[in-house]
Formats: sequence, structure tokens, C-alpha cells
Amino acid sequence: MQHAQTKTEEPAEPIVYVVDDDEAMREALLDLFMVTQKRVTVFSNAPEFLETADIRAPGCLVVDFKMPGGTGLDLQEHLSLAGSRLPVIFLTGHADVPTSVKAMKAGAMDFITKPFSDQDLLEAVDRAIKLDAERRKVEAERNRIQALADTLTPREQEVMFAVVSGLMNKQVAYQLGISEMTVKLHRMSLMRKMQSRSLADLVRKTEQLRRN
Repeated sequence: MQHAQTKTEEPAEPIVYVVDDDEAMREALLDLFMVTQKRVTVFSNAPEFLETADIRAPGCLVVDFKMPGGTGLDLQEHLSLAGSRLPVIFLTGHADVPTSVKAMKAGAMDFITKPFSDQDLLEAVDRAIKLDAERRKVEAERNRIQALADTLTPREQEVMFAVVSGLMNKQVAYQLGISEMTVKLHRMSLMRKMQSRSLADLVRKTEQLRRN
């Protein structure tokens, strides 16, 4: 395993993981990503990668499709079962349509045939890192909203979902069998806890909760 960091050590900095049993290819990719100012770590096989890499770190995985002891697709499936959403880019010198289709259906970000241009690979890596960052941003916002919702009492949750469905305070009071004043108090409290200054923002957040 080899490391190369061209920027300051930051946990959130994307990392390009490379897994390839061909030493010459590993060295070439290491040099390429170093020159383009990317943080990169290379591995000679899948077990080494799985044993030492942080599969939940931001970035992407560039992996040779055919390696001794298993394929890149096997590694991708292992990552999926482990709950990792790390984007995967396959490199192969033996591409065929069925294999490519299978890899893409399994969630591969890209499938690049050797020999390839540095530009093609770099563009694929940039797309993968961008996708990963976007996924993480959405997930972080989803987790933030869920954490806010978890602070609500059961009654506040009932009032919240009734309000965002379009019911007026009087209607919510009738539906829940409580006074309109109590509804208003719950509404004030839940708006504060959900950090929402408008009904529109509260609606957006509850829609996110439903998608969770």
C-alpha cells in the first residue's frame, strides 16, 4: 500500500483509492493523481484495501476489474453489503458488453477500457468525487432534519404533520381533540425545535422526513 497526500491532512478531503494487482499500473496511477493534486492511496489487492481503507471516507475507488482471487465486481458487492456508497470506477483490459452492463447495474460509476487517456480517467474521477460530495451533502441535511424531528414530542409530531397537510389550527384542534390554543402552543414549540421560520420551510423538512 502506498500513500500520497498533496494537501494538508483533513478528514473531509476526498481520497482516490486505487486497487490494481499490476505494479506498473499502480505506479502510473499514483503519479497521475499526485501530479493533479489529488490525495491517493494505492493497494495491490482487494483484501489489503478492505483491511486498511476507510470505506466510509469521501472520494472514490478506481479498481481493476480482473484480479487474482476475485473481480472488481466482487469488491463492489462487498462494499455495498458493508453499507459503503463509495463511487466505483472499473478499469479493464478485457471489456465486453455483458460485463459492462452487469457492473453498471451493480452501481458502478464508470467502466473504462485499457488503454485509456489520462484525461478520460481524471474526468471520471472528478465526476465520481462530485457525485459522492453531493450524496454526502444530501445525507447530512437528511440526518440534521431527522435530529431536529427527534426532539419533538409525540403530540408535536401530530400537530406538525396535520399543519403541513394544510389543516387550519381549528381543524387540527378538532382532529386531535384539543383546544385551538393548545394547537397554537404546540405549533410555536415545534417551529422553534424544527428551526423553521415559515410554513414552507416546515413543509420541505417534513417531506424529507417522509423520504427517510
